Amino acid sequence: MNDLTCIIIGGGHAGLGALKAIKEETRGMANGQRIRFVLIDKQPGHVRKVMLFRPAAGGEEIMIPWTHYGFSEGVEFMQGTVTSVDSGEKRIRYTDAQGNDARIRYDLLVVAAGSIVRRPDPDQGGIALTDPQAAADIRERWRANLRQAAGETNPKERKRLMTVAVAGAGNSGIETSAELALAMQKEASTLGLNSSDISVYLLNAQERLFPEGPEKAGRKLDQILSDCGVTVLHNRKAMREQAGVLTLSNSDRLPVGLCIWTIGLIPNPALRSMGLPLTSEVQVLVDECYRVQGMSGVYSIGDCARIVDPSTGKADQMTCKEAGPQALRLGKIVMADLEGRSAPVHKSFLDTFGFGLGQNRGLMWVRKWGLDIIITGKLAWKVKKLGWDFASWLR
Repeated sequence: MNDLTCIIIGGGHAGLGALKAIKEETRGMANGQRIRFVLIDKQPGHVRKVMLFRPAAGGEEIMIPWTHYGFSEGVEFMQGTVTSVDSGEKRIRYTDAQGNDARIRYDLLVVAAGSIVRRPDPDQGGIALTDPQAAADIRERWRANLRQAAGETNPKERKRLMTVAVAGAGNSGIETSAELALAMQKEASTLGLNSSDISVYLLNAQERLFPEGPEKAGRKLDQILSDCGVTVLHNRKAMREQAGVLTLSNSDRLPVGLCIWTIGLIPNPALRSMGLPLTSEVQVLVDECYRVQGMSGVYSIGDCARIVDPSTGKADQMTCKEAGPQALRLGKIVMADLEGRSAPVHKSFLDTFGFGLGQNRGLMWVRKWGLDIIITGKLAWKVKKLGWDFASWLR
């Protein structure tokens, strides 16, 4: 009897979780057949995307080799980019790391292609925090600016070199600005500069931070960021950075040494060519059990899928906290489908958000029993760190 082949497209938070859950639920067997597991990703390892601000501020390594994971034993990892899915023939087509065109057959397919960071137009200047290389470029730029500032005699130019603007005040922008301000202050001190001259601006297009939560959580975030040395400018959008000057939506001009764009996520554009049913927002259409509409044996979870709680009509957001529960449930769903029994259906995750704001600084918000519970300080930081580890299946 031939083996079954289970392919996971994408090794991010959702894809890695799907691999782990299906492998553990099935124990590598289904109806007397062994299951061959294949994970395809364009990266040579798992990138902890939610932590991109860490290498931008402190140079931390956020790529984890596939072989680090205990559940990777017996799994085939292929570096490449999937270009199409043929559900009739049950084959996918992909381009490998050397640029060669290849095909592979599947019995089970999980599409977890995730999302990418939205980029500004090229003529808007600055650097978008999109991947580990961009993070490394950002770190090199602000450190080079501070080294130049240490020898600069013109006070205005020195101030510009010690100023950074973070455009976009979602979760990533908030965490980036906090960590960056603290890292820049530390570096400035080692160079003999006055750390209080470091300026980090967070540009928020909304009236307040964290509009998904209560106003008091937004106010607390404002205060913690201020304590870190971040100035939040509300109702301001960055329009264009050119020659060291950032033009804002209210026509103000802000001299900066660097502009960093953190303007949100969009579903992976590669989905457009795969032949999958998509929403107008380019998310995969799935049912309450993550089955892709009209494609037998194909499932999709994570940022790339439109997942709705059938009991409430609420759609999951594009955050890693949803990916983990989805992956664990998918393992049970796949096993139930293989055995021909009723599968569990999707349920929304708890209303919660967390922000890591530098060592021993953080904010956690949970809505439970109609109450808003807010935790700050060292405990919130520890909970957030645990969340990052759980998202990358390190615990």
